[in-house]
Amino acid sequence: MDRRGFLKAATGAAALPLGTAGLAAPALSQTAAARTLRFVPQANLANFDPIWGTQYVVRNASAMVWDLLYGVDERLEPQPQMVEKDEVSADGLTWTFRLREGLRFHDNEPVLAKDVVASIQRWMPRDPMGQMLRGIQKELVAADDRTFRWTLNKPYPKLRFALGKPGTPCCFIMPERVAKTDPFTQITEFVGSGPFRFVRNEWVPGARAAFQRFDGYQPRGDAGTWLAGAKRPMVDRVEWHVMPDAATASAALQNGEVDWWENPITDLVPTLKRNRNVSVDIADPLGNIGSFRMNHLHPPFNNVGVRRSVMMALSQEDYMRALVGDDNSLWKPLPSIFTPGTPLYTEEGGEILKGRRDLDAAKKLLAESGYKNEPVTCIVAQDQSITKTQGDVTADLLKRLGMNVDFVATDWGTTGQRRAMKNPPGQGGWSMFHTWHAGADCVNPSGQPAMRAHGDGAWFGWPTIPEVERERDRWFAATTLEEEKAAVAAMNRAAMEQVLYAPTGFFFSYQAWRRNVSGIQKGPLPFFWNVSKT
Repeated sequence: MDRRGFLKAATGAAALPLGTAGLAAPALSQTAAARTLRFVPQANLANFDPIWGTQYVVRNASAMVWDLLYGVDERLEPQPQMVEKDEVSADGLTWTFRLREGLRFHDNEPVLAKDVVASIQRWMPRDPMGQMLRGIQKELVAADDRTFRWTLNKPYPKLRFALGKPGTPCCFIMPERVAKTDPFTQITEFVGSGPFRFVRNEWVPGARAAFQRFDGYQPRGDAGTWLAGAKRPMVDRVEWHVMPDAATASAALQNGEVDWWENPITDLVPTLKRNRNVSVDIADPLGNIGSFRMNHLHPPFNNVGVRRSVMMALSQEDYMRALVGDDNSLWKPLPSIFTPGTPLYTEEGGEILKGRRDLDAAKKLLAESGYKNEPVTCIVAQDQSITKTQGDVTADLLKRLGMNVDFVATDWGTTGQRRAMKNPPGQGGWSMFHTWHAGADCVNPSGQPAMRAHGDGAWFGWPTIPEVERERDRWFAATTLEEEKAAVAAMNRAAMEQVLYAPTGFFFSYQAWRRNVSGIQKGPLPFFWNVSKT
């Protein structure tokens, strides 16, 4: 029986209780159950530091616990969140920020400007926009308990967006003592000021995490949308139940054992739609970009010819069909690193991904590039359907191309740890891994770490492509839409020619929830505030 047939058969079976396979099964009364939202996340919460890494699953949990100075709304425009007001000097060099009154951390200590300063200082080295700000920063100081001042050496008009963007790593605000942790070392204390507090003693990586409503949280008075406005916790408790097996998650949702499933696989959506107690919808209208990320430091992918040979052979349709099936409305080819349908979208330089795939030409280029049969260590997370499916396609592709495939089946948490290692592949390092980028993060070059190409400071894979960096800087300096488009087109050409990474296509994902749950928004992450359950 093939994978699709197995899944369809499996979902017809009775669901196992949450206590099965090591998952805790809390004894909840009917009233308590209505106050508890049970959620199946995209992957295991293996670590919990939103600055140390860039995994979306960590960002999603972190948004419940830590708050932001600004938050983007559904138009991707930054709105004040923890900030009450700001002032910018006439020359654009000095920004003065005033915090809202009454902000408190989960340990009941007030949020002070010194906490904000320390949090920004920890965030800057790990974030693309933060790195730019660090390079032009003159002074960042707390003026008093609720006021901090940021003086720059040159204007940075996109500062509010940098502090409120949804792309990882987000500038979450932590207590000063926590924020003083080296940004390349994981934190061990999880105290925030967001609408939910993390229940540390219930965290079982691989199985479960829990979040309790923080009664000291004071929502803004305006309407809530995405990360902006009022974040009202409408349930007492949110439980994350990790279910790597899609059939198990589907059955649990249909039987009412869980309330919300972040990313049901497409094969199971027809079954879920037939259940009158379940709602199914596209999770994010801006979709996702699949990513084949290569290590530019070590053979074989330190050779641009080898990288281009893979791009020549790569069939985005193969990847997308494996991900979403036969529904053509759920995917499209993508010769770009930018989000289709948005103002800056371009296919400049993307010819290598268009037209008929030519395996023979790709093999010839691979040989001409001097490939020496080095093992290609593919780190493929099996507990994340998006990465597992792409990894299966890649293993077949590289073997047909004539490459020596070292397929390492692992989990998403381990992938997050291992991809940060710069060791050679045979010494604990890696050659490639799969991920995906939210369309909301790829509408422009500002906040997506995967778009940087400045060597050691770049995202995992550490590409050095001066042309990409030059055009990115030109986009930041642009004063008109035409100038922005020209810079982005040149940036995309450089990214395609040098293979910054290989896009595997553009796709939409589903989310599913019980009909007694209301307030769920479409967006780049699950928003747990303003969600209620009856």
